[in-house]
Amino acid sequence: MSARLPLSAFVICLNEAETIEACIRSLDQCAEIVIVDSGSIDATAEVVARLTAEGFPIRFMHQDWLGFARQKQFALEQATQPWLLSIDADERLDQDLRDALPGLLAAPDQVVGWRLRRRPYLVGYGYTPKGVGDGANLRLFRRGKAVFDIKKTVHEGLVPDGEVRVAERGALLHYRPLTVGEVVVKEERYANLKAGMRAAGKKRFTPWRMLLNPPIYFLRVMYGRKLYRAGWAGVIFAMQAAIYSFLTEAKTWEAEAMKRRPSADHDPDVVSRVQEP
Repeated sequence: MSARLPLSAFVICLNEAETIEACIRSLDQCAEIVIVDSGSIDATAEVVARLTAEGFPIRFMHQDWLGFARQKQFALEQATQPWLLSIDADERLDQDLRDALPGLLAAPDQVVGWRLRRRPYLVGYGYTPKGVGDGANLRLFRRGKAVFDIKKTVHEGLVPDGEVRVAERGALLHYRPLTVGEVVVKEERYANLKAGMRAAGKKRFTPWRMLLNPPIYFLRVMYGRKLYRAGWAGVIFAMQAAIYSFLTEAKTWEAEAMKRRPSADHDPDVVSRVQEP
């Protein structure tokens, strides 16, 4: 085990036996690892128990599913160290980020958190090169200085209370090698949640978003995040992002259209013909 840092990592999980071991092993610098399971029926609990027996400082607990933001907020509230790290079960710290951690935790008092870059794993390619696909999000922060926005049902994010900087070294490696079909199913589920969140916030469908957002999303991912450097795997990744954008706009329109005109087989000509003797 590495020397422990005053850092609690917290993870929410459900049926993550195939990925959670690599995640935990990358957290061996943490003084505490909080794992909140929402009812796994695979070998997740057995994997965690084995790693606990090896000496990893794990606190494993159950919490029925509360939704992404509320579940992560619950996990955050169980952590006890001065610094906290929000990490998913299919993520792990690369070596550069592990080496940078002591310096990040020694930040000046006015810095309450760090945005960490994330490099996705692309099927048929591997992890993107450094500097590619590495958007940065707040993941590492001082306890009591950030909370999750529990109003969000998807793409939940931390809301900081103070200055946040971007960590220049290292990244979280995101290992979730899904096929194209699996990604479409996942994006459809997330689009449903996003459209529902919009409806709850009274955000209406607008034609320009339907027409412009998907291609803009594609270009932003393809060129803004330099996915072109990953070849066709990068093109597919960017197109999947555009599909998510399109599905979100389409589902927003569909929900409003269904309210205006619920689906019903009520063509008067058809009905009259059916009723004739």
